[in-house]
Amino acid sequence: MNTNSNVYTIVYAAVVVVVVAFLLATVSSVLKSRSDANVRIDTKKQILASLNIRGVANEDVEARYDQVIKEELLVDTSGKILADKGGFDIPRKEIKAEFNKLPVFKAQVEGAQKYVIPLVGKGLWGGIWGYLSLNDDAKTVYGAYFSHESETAGLGALITEEKFQDQFKGKSIYDTAGEIALSVVKHGTASQDDINKCDGISGATLTGNGVDAMLKDYLKLYGKYLSSIQSQQVDSVKK
Repeated sequence: MNTNSNVYTIVYAAVVVVVVAFLLATVSSVLKSRSDANVRIDTKKQILASLNIRGVANEDVEARYDQVIKEELLVDTSGKILADKGGFDIPRKEIKAEFNKLPVFKAQVEGAQKYVIPLVGKGLWGGIWGYLSLNDDAKTVYGAYFSHESETAGLGALITEEKFQDQFKGKSIYDTAGEIALSVVKHGTASQDDINKCDGISGATLTGNGVDAMLKDYLKLYGKYLSSIQSQQVDSVKK
C-alpha cells in the first residue's frame, strides 16, 4: 500500500483508534472491581461517620460496618418496608421520590438503636450529599455527615468538616408543632440553645441553603417511615 495515499492514512488512523480503544476498555475492565470496592468502602466510611465513628482505617471499614449496621432496609414514601435488604445497593442518583425506594440503615451503637438516612441535594457548584443518623426516638439527631462534588475550597467545602457537622448532634428534626424544622440558617444567627437550627458557613450562604433544602426534602420523604417508628414506640410504652 502506498504510505503516502489517503487510503493508507485513513486505515492507519482507524487501526490506531481501535487499538487504543481496546487497551482503554481492557484497563477499565481490570480496574473496575478495584474501583467499585473503593467506592463501597468510602460510602461505608461516610455512613459510619454519620454515626460519629470516624478515622477507621480502610482495611477495617468492612468489619466495623458489619459490626454496627444490622439492617439495610428499603422503604417507600408511605412508610412501608419494601425489603429488609438491598438498601446499600441503591445508587445515590436513584434516592428520589420518583423511584420510591429509600434506603434506611438500622444500626446498633453502644447498645442503642440508631437510624441512618441518606440525603442528596445541590450546592452552589454541583451536587452535595450526606447521611443523617437519628436516635431510637426517630426525632433527635445522633450525628451527621456531608460531602460535595465541587463546592468552593475554604467556603462551601467546609460542610465536610466535623466542626460544621457536629452542630447537628442533639438537634430535633421537629418543632413544637410537630413540623419538620431542622435547618441551616445564616451564619451567626443560630445559638446553641436552638433545638432545630444549625449555623451556616460564613461566605457560603448558597451551599448552606443547599444543605438546608436537602435536609427538609429528605426528612419529608422519610417522614411517614419515621412517624411509624414513633408510633410503635408510643404503643410499646402503653403496653
